Amino acid sequence: MRAKSSAIAPDRIAVATTSPEAPGAAAGGVRTGAGLLQAGLGVVAFSLTFPATAWGLESFGPWTLVAVRGVLAALVAGGCLLALRVAPPARRHWPALAVVAAGVVVGFPLLTTLALETSTTAHAAVVVGLLPLTTALLSALRVGARPSRTFWAAALAGAAAVAAFTVQQSGGALTSADAYLFGALLVCAAGYTEGGRLARIMPGWQVIGWALVLCLPVGVPAAALALSYEAVHLGVHGVAGLLWVAVGSQFLGLVVWYRGMAAVGIPKASQLQLAQPLLTLVWSVLLLGEHLTAAAPLTAVAVLVCIAVTQRARG
Repeated sequence: MRAKSSAIAPDRIAVATTSPEAPGAAAGGVRTGAGLLQAGLGVVAFSLTFPATAWGLESFGPWTLVAVRGVLAALVAGGCLLALRVAPPARRHWPALAVVAAGVVVGFPLLTTLALETSTTAHAAVVVGLLPLTTALLSALRVGARPSRTFWAAALAGAAAVAAFTVQQSGGALTSADAYLFGALLVCAAGYTEGGRLARIMPGWQVIGWALVLCLPVGVPAAALALSYEAVHLGVHGVAGLLWVAVGSQFLGLVVWYRGMAAVGIPKASQLQLAQPLLTLVWSVLLLGEHLTAAAPLTAVAVLVCIAVTQRARG
């Protein structure tokens, strides 16, 4: 569901001049193909997050689902960090990791889960499709950049399209679900912005990995408390949804996404991400049996066009 950062810092690589048929060119083509496949798998993983959350809510309460999801993802991430003997980040990086944790690990999952109690996944997918624009805006403010007028015009057009959609779908007034979704946009964009800054100095999977581990001391008691207050009705859909959002969306999806961006670069990979809201709309029909109104895919396409314009106009 969401704008992501490169997994590794840029390296200086000496490239020899070769013909298209040279072995080096062939290896580069294979690497690019593998990178696009990995980035594409990441987009598919993220596009399944909302339908999987809806499945998870069939068995778990919203607070239980979010807390247990975070604990499971942290255990997987921590296991990988230990197995690879990754040294902890420098002390100066922990405040930024805390922002990533608050936005990506806690805030976004919690607010979107609360929204999906009363909202359809299709509606949520269209609203959260604005996340790349929100992240770009916060990133520009954070680093003091001055994007072009075209960038701002496209960003405002995308925001206006989503605002019109939410008001139209809600019968002329915003609902509590819409408030949760817009709040999720802000906190997740803040987390992505700080994560993007950290990914310049450490692999991106380590950024999300340490952010997950940072939440573990709070996540375990939160999960125990939530389980004691919210009823659990285990079912195939509920367990599958929980496992997917914990392991698939929140960790493994990010791993292949960052590896793909490292191989092909942010511009190419980000073009694949434009399909994410539309993929979520497809999953909402196939997995949940939701019925789409014409406004949902049309608004999603309008937002994707605006995102594409901002990417070309950024600077």
